[in-house]
Amino acid sequence: MESLLVSSAETMPLFSSLPKPFSATIPRISNQAFSPHRRSFSIAAVKMNSKEAKLWGGRFEESTTDAVEKFTQSISFDKALYKHDIMGSRAHASMLARQGLITDGDRDKILKGLDEIEGRIERGEFAWRTDREDVHMNIEAALTDLVGEPAKKLHTARSRNDQVCTDFRLWCRDAIDAIVLRIKHLQVALVNLALKNEGLIVPGYTHLQRAQPVLLAHLLLAYVEQLERDAGRLLDCRVRMNFCPLGACALAGTGLPIDRFMTSEALGFSAPMRNRLPFSLAVPFCCFVLPVDFASLELLMTLIYINSIDAVSDRDFVLEFLSANSITAIHLSRLGEEWVLWASEEFGFLIPSDSVSTGSSIMPQKKNPDPMELVRGKSARVIGDLVSLLVLCKGLPHAYNRDLQEDKEPVFDSVKTIMGMLEVSAEFAENVTFNQERIRNALPAGHLDATTLADYLVKKEIPFRTSHDIVGRAVALCVSRNCLLQDLSLDELRSISVTFDKDVYEFLGVENAIKNFSSYGSTGSECVSNQLDYWVTKLDISRKREG
Repeated sequence: MESLLVSSAETMPLFSSLPKPFSATIPRISNQAFSPHRRSFSIAAVKMNSKEAKLWGGRFEESTTDAVEKFTQSISFDKALYKHDIMGSRAHASMLARQGLITDGDRDKILKGLDEIEGRIERGEFAWRTDREDVHMNIEAALTDLVGEPAKKLHTARSRNDQVCTDFRLWCRDAIDAIVLRIKHLQVALVNLALKNEGLIVPGYTHLQRAQPVLLAHLLLAYVEQLERDAGRLLDCRVRMNFCPLGACALAGTGLPIDRFMTSEALGFSAPMRNRLPFSLAVPFCCFVLPVDFASLELLMTLIYINSIDAVSDRDFVLEFLSANSITAIHLSRLGEEWVLWASEEFGFLIPSDSVSTGSSIMPQKKNPDPMELVRGKSARVIGDLVSLLVLCKGLPHAYNRDLQEDKEPVFDSVKTIMGMLEVSAEFAENVTFNQERIRNALPAGHLDATTLADYLVKKEIPFRTSHDIVGRAVALCVSRNCLLQDLSLDELRSISVTFDKDVYEFLGVENAIKNFSSYGSTGSECVSNQLDYWVTKLDISRKREG
């Protein structure tokens, strides 16, 4: 018979080390003695040749088969929720006691037992059992082993349906906070890289063809802007996520006099249901100063569900979360693609340090930017996790269905993967240099100043379409003579259009082209300097320019 145990050494939650400010509102009991019903808790005490009665088994006359138990168990992965499950149980037990549904003495024994279980899990001493199905039943059964009858009262006015949804929202909330911090770390690394290379001009590309000159700092800040929107999407998702389903029970609520607002507040949720709140409660912690549409937020606060069926069956919050992760992954993949190209011999613009490169098992000369190739590749996993959840949810009738057990692993994988992608991208950015000589030598090719020359003619009151045609003919002349626009003599230029004058040379060449960019958000030197100032202030970076 297959073992009923799942090793406690397997992967535990990503966020066990994060602070849990809201759990401090729930009392912990340190001196209360355990119930005399306590039984041995060691792995050796678990009988491997018998099955424990299910906590839900009253109406059943037969035990489940080994194949069914193996197929339906989720403890192998949902034990990652243990800390949040215990948080929810502490809040629930405290609420039950205040409402008179259990005694203070029972509450204290429950809280003491939960503390002991949490400690054993974190020390690797807890025996996870597959016959107890999931994290909730493992903890509840272990609590019953420890404290006896009081533990049997903990599930009063609670179903695993609202329990798991509460745990999952708490876990995802912590995950978002952790991802946002890593986004900021990457933003800081990119801004510092821009500061180190301030003033460096690189070719700008469209269709992977030379287009116009841009400042490298401007290009790097484009990724910083994308990451800011990524953080904004996650924090916006967090606002909608931060409502407590605990107390919705299986689907219909309960006739017992529970206080859902108490448990919601204890767990740091904005509310258990529709409620108009001060924005200071509705808008979550963030490290960014994001523009807030308060009118939209106020409308949002009137739309939060009041329906217990929706509370237990909704997975919009994870679909939105993984959608935000997928967009972030796409941005990181684009960064990876660009840097992989730039590190190639054909470009030679970027030089990764040995510390963020790998070699070949057969070709001794190879130095590969593998971390960014894997960032590009792992984006497929994050997108795939979202697609898995979309397909999972698309055909489910209301309310809860066991299919939703399958929502955990894609979320866990998405979070683990995106955090790794962000971390290694920041590490890579901190360990690269740009080959300025190679970049300078590459700048003359491609007539990057052609559009600036067209702008020159517009300033001379030539219609843009006419200017475009004139410059096109000038470029054709350069191609035939294998020279640059700035190499053409004034007479040669005037042979194409008499509008050209000697001041034209103030617009030719990549340096002059950069000087002539002036629109808001452009690649002009002053504009990019202002953009850098903005991000240095916003991200609280110590500004240390090179040179």
